[in-house]
Parts: sequence; C-alpha cells; structure tokens
Amino acid sequence: MKFKHLIFLLLLNCSSQKENLPSVFRYNEHKNIGSLDPAFAKDNADIWAINQLFNGLVQMDENLNIQPSIAKSWIISEDALSYKFTIRNDVYFHKHYLFGKDSTRVVNALDFEYSFNRLLDENIASPGSWVLNKVENFKAINDSIFHIKLKQPFPAFLGLLTMKYCSVVPKEIVSHYKNDFRSNPIGTGPFKFKRWEENIKLVFRKNENYFEKDSNGHKLPYLEAIAITFLPDKQSEFLQFVQGNIDYVSGLDASYKDEILTANGKLRDIYSKDVNMLRSPYLNTEYLAFFMDSSIPEIQSIYIRKAVNHGFDREKMMIYLRNGIGIPAYGGFIPKGLPGFDDSIGYTFQPEKAKLLIEQFKIESGIQNPEITITTTSNYLSFCEYIQRELQKIGLQVNVDVIPAATLKDAKANGKLDMFRASWVADYPDAENYLSLYDSKNFAPNGPNYSHFKNNVFDDWYQQAFTETNTLQREILYTKMDSLVMAEAPIVPLFYDEVVRFTRKNIIGLGINPINLLELKHVRKTND
Repeated sequence: MKFKHLIFLLLLNCSSQKENLPSVFRYNEHKNIGSLDPAFAKDNADIWAINQLFNGLVQMDENLNIQPSIAKSWIISEDALSYKFTIRNDVYFHKHYLFGKDSTRVVNALDFEYSFNRLLDENIASPGSWVLNKVENFKAINDSIFHIKLKQPFPAFLGLLTMKYCSVVPKEIVSHYKNDFRSNPIGTGPFKFKRWEENIKLVFRKNENYFEKDSNGHKLPYLEAIAITFLPDKQSEFLQFVQGNIDYVSGLDASYKDEILTANGKLRDIYSKDVNMLRSPYLNTEYLAFFMDSSIPEIQSIYIRKAVNHGFDREKMMIYLRNGIGIPAYGGFIPKGLPGFDDSIGYTFQPEKAKLLIEQFKIESGIQNPEITITTTSNYLSFCEYIQRELQKIGLQVNVDVIPAATLKDAKANGKLDMFRASWVADYPDAENYLSLYDSKNFAPNGPNYSHFKNNVFDDWYQQAFTETNTLQREILYTKMDSLVMAEAPIVPLFYDEVVRFTRKNIIGLGINPINLLELKHVRKTND
C-alpha cells in the first residue's frame, strides 16, 4: 500500500477518537537522548528534555528578548564588564530525600557559583565550558546576589546565559549521584523527572512547586506530564502523529513532506481538520563557501564568485526542493530573525549579469572554459545539482563531489576544499556569532573562518562591536559588516532556514521561536 493511501486510512480511523490522556503531552525523539545533565546539553534532543527540568539566571522569550528567570533582576556596569544578579527567594529544587526533612530547599546564589565551577571542571569535561570563556571570575556575594565579571565587554553575554549549560544544579544531589546525575536529574523546572527507560520512553511529571505564573496569575505548568518515545524512523514518527498517538512533530522530512504540504508550503486539505502548522525563521544560514586562499583562478576571481551568486533562482529552488519551506537568501550571512539582517545587501537572480561577469573573467584570465567543483554531502546533493544545472546555462562548468559528512567537516577545517556546502546554526542569538566566521583571527582550523576571508576594515569593525553598548548602533554596525562581506562574495547564501512544527488541533499554547527551543510550560491539551 502506498504511503499516502495508508495515511488517508489512518486519518479516517483516528479522526473520531478522543484523546484518553488530555493532560499528557506526547512527542517522539528520533535521536536518542544522551544525558539529562545540563552540563551536557549539546544538541536539540538533550536540550528539549533538559529545558523542561532546569532553569538558569535568565531565559529568552519567543522574540529572543532576555527575560528574568531565577534572577529576578540584574545590573550591568557602565563599562559592561560587571553583571550583578539578584536571585529570587521562592525557587525550590525538585523534591529529593537527600534534602532532608522538607525534601527540598530554596535555590541561592551559592548554587550558581557551584554550577558554574562545575561547568569549568576539567574532570567533568562539559562541552559547554566555552560559554564562560569571556568570564574573568564569578562569586556569590551572599545568598541573593551573584556577581560575574567579564574579561572584556561582550554584548551577547546575557544571551549566552540563556543556554541550558548555565542551568542551576544542587551540589548535594550531584555529589551523591556523580556521573549518574545524567539519569537522576534534580532541577527547578516546570516538570520533574519521573522515569527513563533509555531508548524506549522518558516521562516527566508536573512540578507543583514551580515558581512561574502566567499573565493572569495562574501557576505554571498546565500539563500534568510529558511522555517522550524514541522511534528512530521519521516516517514511523509521522504515522504515529497521524494516528493521534503523539501530539507534535518537528521539522519536515523528505519521507512525508509532499504528503503533508503542497508545493508552495501550505498544509494539505486532508490534514486541516486535525493538524496545525507553525513556521518561523530559524537561526540557520545554508550556504556555499569559497576558500579564499585557493590557488584555483576561478575561486580567486570576484567575477566568478559574483556570477555564482547571481546565476541561479533561489526562490524556484526553495519551491522545488523544500516545498516552499525556507527563505531565499537575498540578504547577507546574518539570517532573517536576527537584528542586523538586511535583505537588500545580497544577490538576486540576474542570469544576464552573471554571463557578463563570466565573460569578463575569460577576458582577464585567458581561461575560456571556467570550471568549479562544489563539494557536498548526500543530504544536499539535490541543491548542488540544481545549482550545477543553472550555472551551466550561464557558461560555467560545475562539478559536484559528494563525500561523507565527517570527511567534509575535516576537509573544510583544514583548507582542503576549494568550494563546499555548509550551514551555520547560531550558538547564541546575536549576529556576532555569524560575523565571527569572517574575522581573520578566526581562521580555521583554530576558528570558524572556513573561507579564510580577510579584510582589515571588517576586523576593525568586528572589534568595535564588542565595545558598542548602544544596541541600535551595534545593529547598524553588524549590517555594515555583513554588507562588506557580501561585496567581496566569499560565500553564496542559499536560504535562511525555517522552524516548522505540526501539532494536533487539541494542543494550545505551543509557540515557536528562531532557536527552535521546545517550551512546554504554557501548553494546554484539550479533549477536542
């Protein structure tokens, strides 16, 4: 039976069923969770689960604005080096017998001092220790004041503190479980750990003592529980969603994208009764990069680099290959959704201009049959083949070389590829994270500047941005830097990704955000 016919029958069978567990939110994680310890919250699978169990000093709303969490307020010094956080006195760790008589206790500033020291502990070897690289020292002044001093101004620092690595953990519990804290987590979050059968099922229950309330003064969370399953196959996950056995699916997989969406990214009519679709800009830029230190004349030529940028239709590419999901990249490297983004500084589809640029290259170089090779992985072969076909129409010979992801990662870091496909997902929500790829001090393999782009004016502006405390002026500077990069065309932005979420109609309050964080404390589930 064909997949779409099976889907239709499943819809008929499940459309009249009532949900028997209205207050349990169920989702599948096709990638197994490695740890529930926030010090190891390195990928989405872990981060989504850990986000339900732990809190930090600050948090981020759906619009990437920094909001209070366990810190109810903070003061930043005029030189932007000193951060003083005032800790709430009504935040309790989840109950555990090791806390003694009351089975819990209030969080204080010393808990953050311990948690940050643990993040830096070489014996722990947390992959998140880098978030404190710009910190000179930190200290609990008393139970309610936590002080952090930076080595140099860093405007994005509060954004770093929203990462789950910076969550607070209780010393007495961690000391007891040691490495097994990964599967015995005790935090402060809206949900508390209940049961984990690894690679089978994970269950969280509502934290009755949670400190946050909604805008009407009602206690959060609304849900009674969260249940996570671990089906590795995305098609099987989608079938479970269609049957109503899970409430949520994230992302758009090739196995079902044409089944659920039209070519222009709209939800098909067959699903409109039972399914909601949410989509939003995602802080991820997909691009091709030129290695600027290459000895290949075509790669060295700004005519060829600009011709590639002008030589293919990004909008058509998104419709044919992504069902309209994703934003054609007509701006720079900074993605849509981040301050500093400008959709007027990039390249549009101008095939005649691209042809003239190639002719100019031929005249100046004497090379009559210009040729480039794009190295990619199998996942993005369709994109590179599309670009290959389009560029050949403007007179540029394009070869596509497919290699394993691990090989590509190593080769691009060591300058072994003249042109390659890449993507950059924000580690933290500030455009500086993207612009760091073009600072000459960050040449790979010692930094993320894989293209080996170098421009002295850019380097000066990049350093200036660290000391610019006026938010608007810093955003203007970010745009100028991005525009300068695009003028020299060391990259070819393809598209800015989007977060796509599908939920059952009875799920209310599930938002969407550019960092694709799963936030469930405001979610309700009805019987309808």
